[in-house]
Amino acid sequence: MPNRLFIKVFLGFWLISVSILGSWILLANYFDELPGGQTELRKDGPPPRYLLRLIYSLENQPLSRLPGIVERASERHGIDIYLLRRDGLELLDREVPAQVMRAARQLSPSKRRAMLKSPQGQIVAHTLFRGERERMAAVIAFPEPRAVVATLGANPLLRIAIAILISGLVCYLLSRLLTRRVKLLQSTAGKLAAGDLSARIPVAASGGDEADELARQFNHMASELEQRIQGQKRLLQDVSHELRSPLARLRIALALAQEQPEPDSQYLKRIEQETERLDELIGQLLTSQSDSLTLDTHIDLVPLLQDMAADADFEGKSQDKRVALFTDLDEAVVLSHGDLLQKCFENVVRNALSHTPSGTQVTLDLRRIEGNYHLSIEDCGPGVPESELERIFDPLYRVDRNRTRETGGYGLGLSIAKRAIEQHNGSLAATNTGAGLRVSATLPVGTDATAGS
Repeated sequence: MPNRLFIKVFLGFWLISVSILGSWILLANYFDELPGGQTELRKDGPPPRYLLRLIYSLENQPLSRLPGIVERASERHGIDIYLLRRDGLELLDREVPAQVMRAARQLSPSKRRAMLKSPQGQIVAHTLFRGERERMAAVIAFPEPRAVVATLGANPLLRIAIAILISGLVCYLLSRLLTRRVKLLQSTAGKLAAGDLSARIPVAASGGDEADELARQFNHMASELEQRIQGQKRLLQDVSHELRSPLARLRIALALAQEQPEPDSQYLKRIEQETERLDELIGQLLTSQSDSLTLDTHIDLVPLLQDMAADADFEGKSQDKRVALFTDLDEAVVLSHGDLLQKCFENVVRNALSHTPSGTQVTLDLRRIEGNYHLSIEDCGPGVPESELERIFDPLYRVDRNRTRETGGYGLGLSIAKRAIEQHNGSLAATNTGAGLRVSATLPVGTDATAGS
């Protein structure tokens, strides 16, 4: 259900308005309907509406219906009603208290209504005109008024205060509901900013309103941030490790060369190799971090992969490893940035060749599915733990942190390959086959001249 938070806010403020108006109306009606024993009757003011209706019924209903009217009014309002004839007898043949008779005697042709205070409560007498000649006195005895209710009924400002309190309570509950998760988001963001990268907002995996969706998006952002920062730290550690080895060999070669009276070409050649290795490593790092490039070269993947498979197969023969390409395509032309795609595929193939055991084969499979070329490179190695599949594309990642780059590392090859494939508007992913690792690349049959990350 979209915009559920909007609906909550809308209904909340609507509820506030209804609470204010409803409280005012209900309180006004309630106090107007109260009998005189529950709110003070003023001698100089009109009687409550319910009393007017009662007197109207007693004056206009047939005499046979008056007992029923008296009984219902007594039960509803908790009052005693006496109907006295001119001769002083009660219509329902009940015993009449002295205070009731006293109130009835105060009535006269010029005084239609009389009020009398008694220790038991308040008594109101009213003259009933039934027809032209029939007159009767209706005497109503109210119980002693309750102080709090009587005060509220007599003071309109207190009614307003009650309405404000009720609406304030509703507003408070609504505000707590809306701001509770905002405060939780604020607190979690503060922890994240303070360096606690594991800080998350407790929220269900699905459902809820826009606030819950915001919390899930925040948690996703925090997870991505944690992974990136941890990746940067790991990259810095790995780059330091990778640079330390050639630098150490370079220092040793320089020390040995300095000990020789004459320049030794062996040491100079070693220094040159280590310098080139450092330059290559730095170049790979820069390539892996590049943002965008221009696709300005058409290359055919079929002959490119055929030559690459033949070269890798030749290299692997000494270790009893084979490399084969399978495809039914005559050509597979894509746009590339120079020879970047060639280097990418070489990196993937060499990684597969280094991890496949002796006596096995690395398989390359190229096919076209709709508007994309799909290339899979599959080895027969031990594979990668499922939880680590995405991380093999991290720079200098190793499944076993204790392994060297020759035995357990993926170096920068897969990292550069993934980034380059994505810059060519494609994708690169790894899956375990049960018999090895498969790296799958997808490239569009593109005609665009530019691409970006």
